[in-house]
Amino acid sequence: MDHLTPAVELVADVLGPELIGSYLHGSAVLGGLRPASDVDLLVVSRRSLTPDRRRALLDGLLKISGLDAPLRPVELVVVVQSAVRPWTYPPVCDFLYGEWLRTAYEQGEVPQPAELPDLAVLLTMALAGDRTLSGPPLASVLDPVPWADVVAASTAGVPGLLADLDTDTRNVLLTLARVWTTVATGRIRSKDEAARWALERLPEEHRDVLAHARELYLGARYEEERWSPELRARVLPCAEEMAARIEAARVEAARAV
Repeated sequence: MDHLTPAVELVADVLGPELIGSYLHGSAVLGGLRPASDVDLLVVSRRSLTPDRRRALLDGLLKISGLDAPLRPVELVVVVQSAVRPWTYPPVCDFLYGEWLRTAYEQGEVPQPAELPDLAVLLTMALAGDRTLSGPPLASVLDPVPWADVVAASTAGVPGLLADLDTDTRNVLLTLARVWTTVATGRIRSKDEAARWALERLPEEHRDVLAHARELYLGARYEEERWSPELRARVLPCAEEMAARIEAARVEAARAV
C-alpha cells in the first residue's frame, strides 16, 4: 500500500469527520496495476466538499501525483453518499482529479460538482473489487448500480473517445475494447484483458492496430507512444469498427431486457 498511503492520508486529513471511506477501483481491482496504470481511488463523503476543502485536496494532489512523481499518478473521485444512494442516473460527482486535467487545475480551476455518467461504471468496478482502504466495506455504503445504467454510461462516452483518438490513441483504443466487451458480455474487464477479448473478434485487418495499443499499455511506464505511419493510417478504421460493434452490442442488450 506504499503508493496509496500519501493519497489516503491526504483524503483523511482534508475531509476529517466527513469521510465515510476510501476504496480502490480501476486496474488495481481488475487484474492488477500495469506499468502505465494510474491509482484509481473512490472516496465517499457525508457532505459536499466546502471550498476550502476542495482547494486543500486539489493542492495536495497536485503535489503527490504527476507523471514525474516517484509514486503513480492518482485519479481520485469524491461522491456524496446521499447523491448516489438511492441511485439516480446520471449521477453527480462531487470532486474529480486526474492528470489529464492538471493544466486546468494549475491555471486556477478547482473541481466542482458535476454530472458524471461514468460513475455508473466506476462504482460497479469498486463494488465488485471490494478493496477497502479506509472505512466500512463499500457494499454497506452504496447500493449496486442497475446494469442498464452501466451500459448507458459505457456507450455514452464513445463519441468523445473518437474525438480524442489522435491525441490519446492507445487509451482510446483500449477503452473502446473495454466498452465493447462490457456491453457484449456483462462483465467489466481490465484494458489488456478487454483488448485480448476484442482481438479474437475483430476482423483480421484491424487486429495489429489494437495489438500494438495493448503492447504499449503493457510496456514501460508512461513511455511515449510510437506508431508506424502504416499503423497510424489504420487507427481510425479500427476505432470505427469497434464503435460499430459497441452499438450492435448495445442494441442486442436492449432487446434482451
